Amino acid sequence: MIIPVDGGAPGLLEDLRRIREAGNVPLVTDPRWTPAHRDAMAAAAAKAELPEGTAWATLTSGSSGAPRIVLRSAESWAASFAAVSGFLGAGSGQNVSLPAPPSSSLTLFSLAHALSGGPRPLLRPTPESDALHGTPQALRAVLDGGAPPRLRAALVGGSHLDPALRERAEAAGIRVTAYYGAAELSFVACDKGDGLRAFPGVELQIRDGELWVRSPFIASGYAGAPGPLRRDGQWATVGDRAELIDGRLRLLGRADDAILSASATIVPEEVEAVLRSIPGVRDALVFGLPRGPVGALVSALLELDGDAPVDVRQLAAARLGTAHRPRRWFTGRIPLTASGKPARAEALRLVLAGEVQSLAS
Repeated sequence: MIIPVDGGAPGLLEDLRRIREAGNVPLVTDPRWTPAHRDAMAAAAAKAELPEGTAWATLTSGSSGAPRIVLRSAESWAASFAAVSGFLGAGSGQNVSLPAPPSSSLTLFSLAHALSGGPRPLLRPTPESDALHGTPQALRAVLDGGAPPRLRAALVGGSHLDPALRERAEAAGIRVTAYYGAAELSFVACDKGDGLRAFPGVELQIRDGELWVRSPFIASGYAGAPGPLRRDGQWATVGDRAELIDGRLRLLGRADDAILSASATIVPEEVEAVLRSIPGVRDALVFGLPRGPVGALVSALLELDGDAPVDVRQLAAARLGTAHRPRRWFTGRIPLTASGKPARAEALRLVLAGEVQSLAS
């Protein structure tokens, strides 16, 4: 059975060990949840029919932001522990910093790894970190605060890693491995600085522009609400669009994130990559602002370093095709999900509620 456990409680690792040794499946909850939300997740967990061998229940958020419960076996994570230890350069005698909440699949993976002899997990900031497993936003926060003196490696996933952030980390003596994955697929591809390539043990295939994966890391299914995981024999997909060129994977975003604007279809990640290349743009999030029958206006929320560059629109116009140029511009902090990933749906809500500033002309 699935046993909810408070992700904010002390002794979390021992709670997970106890639940697993009893043959049950832990589901780490987030103390920031409302009581109603916690009750709804507990009810979904209680009604779940668990496939044989289920060991872990993790949470993932879809494009709507609504969490769903992903079920997986112990082996589906254990099969990647050796590769992850290599990327982190850390074993049982070292410490790994985990900035994302324990309820996120990213952190829960590392807690499971610790229970199997992996590096000791540090759930709060400490100068004793030898490695970090987190999002690009977490890596940036660590660098902004002054990297711990022992920190020598970072495994970074959850969203796009800006090349400038990689350079900054490596200048501080931190070896960075970025990766693409999903709660349902776990690790899919990794990037040591020369592009995304298949993660050890993973096979990649593009079918009609959609990425399919064959690996031992794939989840068993869902509890409660269904999600995007689809299977074809040993192959699986969550609907991400991608290209595979000379062994390198180029991600084009989730199909349901595409912006339909008049007669054009815009992939937000492609526009975001261009905007991040503009001097002074720290980060960018692109989304569609509803505009009746003609579709949506391409809109951008920018997180800026210092004062906004005067020519941000001009530079964007020079680098983007007409259909891909944002028509509405906003500045402010990029909203993140509970696991530290950019939250596109929340950015739209902030704009519609008037809670972010328009970019000055």
